[in-house]
Amino acid sequence: MAAAATLRWLVVTSGFAVIATGMAVADDWPQWRGPSRDGVWHETGIVEKFDTPRLDHVWRTELGSGYCGPTVADGRVYVMDRLLSPKQVERVHCFNAKTGKNLWTHRYDCSYSGVQYDAGPRASVTIHDGRAYALGTMGHLHCLDATSGKVLFSRDLNTEYRIRMPVWGISAAPLIEKNLLILHIGGEDGACVLALDRKTGKEVWRALDDGASYSAPIVIEQAGKRVLVVYTADNVVGLDPQSGAVHWKQPFPPTRMAIGISTPVLHGDLLFLTNFFDGSLLLKLRQDELAVTKVWQRAGPSEQETDSLHSIISTPYLDGDHIYGVDSYGELRCLRLDNGDRVWESLDAVPKARWATIHFVKNRDNVWMFNEKGELIIATLSPEGFQEKSRAFLIEPTRDQLPSRRGGVAWSHPAFANRHVFARSDKELVCASLAKK
Repeated sequence: MAAAATLRWLVVTSGFAVIATGMAVADDWPQWRGPSRDGVWHETGIVEKFDTPRLDHVWRTELGSGYCGPTVADGRVYVMDRLLSPKQVERVHCFNAKTGKNLWTHRYDCSYSGVQYDAGPRASVTIHDGRAYALGTMGHLHCLDATSGKVLFSRDLNTEYRIRMPVWGISAAPLIEKNLLILHIGGEDGACVLALDRKTGKEVWRALDDGASYSAPIVIEQAGKRVLVVYTADNVVGLDPQSGAVHWKQPFPPTRMAIGISTPVLHGDLLFLTNFFDGSLLLKLRQDELAVTKVWQRAGPSEQETDSLHSIISTPYLDGDHIYGVDSYGELRCLRLDNGDRVWESLDAVPKARWATIHFVKNRDNVWMFNEKGELIIATLSPEGFQEKSRAFLIEPTRDQLPSRRGGVAWSHPAFANRHVFARSDKELVCASLAKK
């Protein structure tokens, strides 16, 4: 997996990390949803409550538009954006995590075609073993030296694999599994999922005739084996990550359009999936063989008259016997895990609006929630309800990601690393300290 969390002694210098005494856990955030790709943040020495209604920025730096959330590794922050003038380009940036200084930028020509909501790149940059893997909206893949920005290899996947381009472009963050770089792209000729040698970029295997969704693949343990889970436009599939062989396949076809965005969530021997139009699906992972059984599937008659949970951008959070997630119009919901029945609903975390979004990150007893208003919320979620502990404003919403609605949103997933939070908009990248004083 990408760049494991490190255990290190930190000294009170520069204010970048503050620890009173002894040894504490300090995480990087080297890929989509954190060190283990599961939305769990292990750091200690974190504030329990904000001192002010607005977080002070350690630094801020100008950035172009894009949905891509930042990643953090080895003292550097990585993010992508898009410029339209003087010509259309996508860019991969690397910044100093302590100061915000630009260390390098790689840019390449990229004209968008057939892509709606074209603010910029979607997929977070994956950092592993000194390399940065960047996948753009139109399928441009670059492997860059993470320190210098030197291009180690690049491929135009759209041209090479004739991608059946999803309406919102290529969005699934690259995944490293041992010697492989795994990509969810929706190519023709059985190349929905593609595995390349992570050092050379040469194809190792391809799999599935499905179209691509926007959901990032994950690797899980099942029946003593490593299993690659991919939520495509048509199915939820378990593959052998080294060969691409299909272990199991569960249909989850779209009723209107392929709109799977949230990442599959593993919870014990259960796998939970959700999307905007087609509701929720819970699978049980067999442990005596590589197979799954459907526990339940629920969907309302429309995206407004919903049942269970119809999430779109945000990935739900599972804890104990319950599911917590944001429904299609911003309704924060708690569901029973065994059957999907609703326990409670709250409209306190984000205003009700179509596609309203919250990103959930677990840190010990707290759930950190970043909403589309640019607010960071410290809370507990339980069957008893949503208990807000503290809330502070982090970054101003901007209009490029959602140009025609509600005056701007902050839809990109933040990164939590080295007791700081890193968040981006269509205009800037900001860093704020979360260290306990």
